[in-house]
Amino acid sequence: MKTLSLLLVAALLGLANPASAQWMWIDKDGRKVFSDRAPPNDVPAKNVLRQPGMPPRSTPDDTPAAKPSQAGVSAEAGATSKAAGKGPLDKVVEERKRQAEAAAQQKQQAEDAKTASNKAENCARARQNLATLQSGIRISQVSESGERSYMDDSARSAELTRTQGIIGTDCQ
Repeated sequence: MKTLSLLLVAALLGLANPASAQWMWIDKDGRKVFSDRAPPNDVPAKNVLRQPGMPPRSTPDDTPAAKPSQAGVSAEAGATSKAAGKGPLDKVVEERKRQAEAAAQQKQQAEDAKTASNKAENCARARQNLATLQSGIRISQVSESGERSYMDDSARSAELTRTQGIIGTDCQ
């Protein structure tokens, strides 16, 4: 029972301090990196600030005397790097902008396709109406009061002219 208690206490102590197994180093861009894994092989040993089982080392930029000079150098380097290339945030913004433009273009293409479909359907109806008017069969119309009346020759010629105008302008 005593052994079980000791194992339980040891396990709790190990879980209570997970930060003790942290690595900290300075990468090639001068940024501090925190990880639970060792740094890559290309990171020199002098840039490793903390590793498991080792007390933390102070960095050169943590000292008050080094901060003003480092701040000037890093500000100039930051301006140079932004002028030379785009940062990751700029790339994300550009990618989202491209996606929005692509979505707008797809939406416009869908609207154009729908308009073309409606136009083709309307032209087919107008041609069918023209064929019916030219056939000479009697055409009846229902008035607002519900009475049926037949189209006379003057109404037929007016409707024929209107339909030909629609086909001439819209159905090319």
